[in-house]
Amino acid sequence: MKKTFLFLFTFFSSMLLYSQSITGPWNGVLKVPGGQLRVVFHIVKTDTGFSSTMDSPDQGAKGIPVTQTSFDGQNLKLEITAAQIEYTGQLKNDTITGVFKQRGQRFPMNLTREQTKKQPVKRPQEPHKPYPYYTEDVTFQNSDANITLSGTLTLPKKEGIYPVVILISGSGPQNRDEELMGHKPFLVISDYLTKKGIAVLRFDDRGTGQSTGNFKTATSADFASDAESAIGYLKTRKEIDKNKIGLLGHSEGGIIAPMIASKSRDVSFIVLLAGTGIRGDKLLLLQQESIAKASGISDVEIQKSREFNAKAFEMIVNSNDSLTLRNELTKYLKNLADNPGVKIPEGITKDEFVTMQVNQITSPWMVYFIRYDPTNALEKVKCPVLAINGQKDMQVAPKENLAAINNALKKGGNKDVTIIEFPGLNHLFQECTTGLPDEYASIEQTFSPIALTAISDWIIEQVK
Repeated sequence: MKKTFLFLFTFFSSMLLYSQSITGPWNGVLKVPGGQLRVVFHIVKTDTGFSSTMDSPDQGAKGIPVTQTSFDGQNLKLEITAAQIEYTGQLKNDTITGVFKQRGQRFPMNLTREQTKKQPVKRPQEPHKPYPYYTEDVTFQNSDANITLSGTLTLPKKEGIYPVVILISGSGPQNRDEELMGHKPFLVISDYLTKKGIAVLRFDDRGTGQSTGNFKTATSADFASDAESAIGYLKTRKEIDKNKIGLLGHSEGGIIAPMIASKSRDVSFIVLLAGTGIRGDKLLLLQQESIAKASGISDVEIQKSREFNAKAFEMIVNSNDSLTLRNELTKYLKNLADNPGVKIPEGITKDEFVTMQVNQITSPWMVYFIRYDPTNALEKVKCPVLAINGQKDMQVAPKENLAAINNALKKGGNKDVTIIEFPGLNHLFQECTTGLPDEYASIEQTFSPIALTAISDWIIEQVK
């Protein structure tokens, strides 16, 4: 999973017992998407006030300088300008109660004198060894890309011949468990299906975990070639029924599975978990609008953002030359940066800010994703398809995408299509309150049991 390096920043502060209370080490645990990070802030008295540094033991970082440390006897403010981090807190009874902010995200974080420990994360669905089935760590080659992919194959029993499902992860560098936000959904799915008599192969994305290769330069088409290599590998295993190989893709994996199934006779069925049915630029615009609206952003600001992004995406869709595209986007974004409503982070220039944005939006993966229309592949898929989504999914709008998937499959003549929209589930298929991504980590459930049952029942029906 992508591990975001947060230059944590934290606090300063004393109060009435001023010099004794504020100076020295302060400890806290920052709960961020993907887990928890311990932080230690060291406060020092200076001739003009205070200065501070930060340690992040879990990231092996020490002595990170805090750009600004201000304290008025009760209220603390800390800033690390280059990382766009701000921490504000209030000292009371030898505890700092505060909020850590970075790039628009807010995380409560308190600091104390005592050394802190990570709180155990409750993930009741996560299976633990020993498993009641056979597990084997495997490697296989993508010869075209000259890389080695590493994964785990689970079999109901060591001996026998079984139908199999290959799990294909969503966007971002994911390990074989699709580990994110403290959850391991592919481990939970694999465990559930294997106990039902289905073999499962899950593997680390290229350049992630124990797999070789370069993730940063890869596109969805490259990840499709990795999954095709997984099919080739399974066909060499005596335990696998070669006529019952299926694909299960989540999010971007729901784009990749139809890519492969549209041209391979080796795929006997596919399951799309929050897969997409509309072109990438339209998907991202819907995603941004849904999340912004649920986050309380005004309709006026949402519309402005949509117009800005739509214009940039249009440039990408219509461009045939990467250098010309970069130049056009740079000019466009520089003009946008002069807009009063656009806030450039402190510590960087307008040109640096624009370059960062252009680099992100013109990465190989992003350009491919924005231009890709999944309906072309879906129309060519002839095997049985299960497409499901959560009604509160804000990353892949359920109604628009499920309808587009259904229409494309039927247009191509596929009569074996099952479409389900589950009430109350988010993009990770958790039972949720808002559906917002910042809710994922706080939910104990990894994957809805109702959705798990529906998936396994459908697969079992296909492999009878």
